[in-house]
Order: sequence, then structure tokens, then C-alpha cells
Amino acid sequence: MREILTLAFSAASLIVAGAAVARAADLPTSYREEEPDQRNGVKIGYLDCEIGGGVGYVLGSAKEVDCTFHSTVGSKRVEHYSGAIRKMGVDLGFTTRSRLVWLVFAPTAGYHHGSLSGLYQGATVEATLGAGVGTNILVGGTSGSIHLQTVSVTGQLGLNVAATGTSVTLTSTE
Repeated sequence: MREILTLAFSAASLIVAGAAVARAADLPTSYREEEPDQRNGVKIGYLDCEIGGGVGYVLGSAKEVDCTFHSTVGSKRVEHYSGAIRKMGVDLGFTTRSRLVWLVFAPTAGYHHGSLSGLYQGATVEATLGAGVGTNILVGGTSGSIHLQTVSVTGQLGLNVAATGTSVTLTSTE
């Protein structure tokens, strides 16, 4: 019973923040060029991902991901990626749509086509009642050269509670 109350309290706290995050998910995003991160990398852009809706099957889920990389350096190019987000753990409920935005860093201001392709692994915690919020801690991708902001926030719509191990696979579509 104590665990259920703790989970309900946590979900309620996230729901309050979720409305703001869901609204923020529809706002345009802009970032300053060449801002160094903690690892002395350079912010080269951001990756904006639309996550397909789906149902959590108690022990996990799998959803399609369509992402667009927006470069903030050089020619300000745009690249498209597709893939999947897979979760293993407690995943109860459904979501109709989600949006996730990651900052993208590189050792220098350079970027090669398709560099974000790869496997990112970590953990996710989500709570959704109408509008909701999730936090992702994912690492991986291209070995040491391009990396995504380690901690990100997801805005979503649906009815869902999840605490899972998560993997995201991205493949360039161009």
C-alpha cells in the first residue's frame, strides 16, 4: 500500500509539471551556437523527435521514433532519422503522442552526415494523466565523437506510468 501511495504522489507531482512540458513541446526551439558543454564539446544543434503512440504491456513497450536534426553551425542543415524506442520494466497505460528534444554536442563544430545513427541506452521515468512528463537518461551513439545531452525531458499525452530501462536506435533516412 505504501508503494502505491508513493507512486501516486510521484505521478501527481509529475502531472503538475507535465502540463507545462506538454505546452513547451509545441513551442519552437532555438539554441546558441558553439556553446561548450562539460566535456569541452561544442553544441552543434538539436535533435527533435516525435514518438509514436502506443500501449505499455506491463513489462515493456516499443514505439517508432521520427527525428529531425537541426544544425546550429555552418550551413544550418537539417537531417532526418528514424528508429525505435524500446522499454523494459514497469510500463502501464498508453500514450497518443510524445515529443523529445535533445541537444547535440561534438568535439569540434564539425559534423558528418548520419553521425547521430546508433544505439543509445539508459533509463526512463514517466507519468501521464492527460498531459504528462518523462525524464530520460541515455548514453551511447557514435563512439566518442557525437553525443546527445545525457538527461532529457519528454512531453506526452495519454494515461501512463513507467519506470524502465530504455534503448533508442536511430538510423539516418537520407
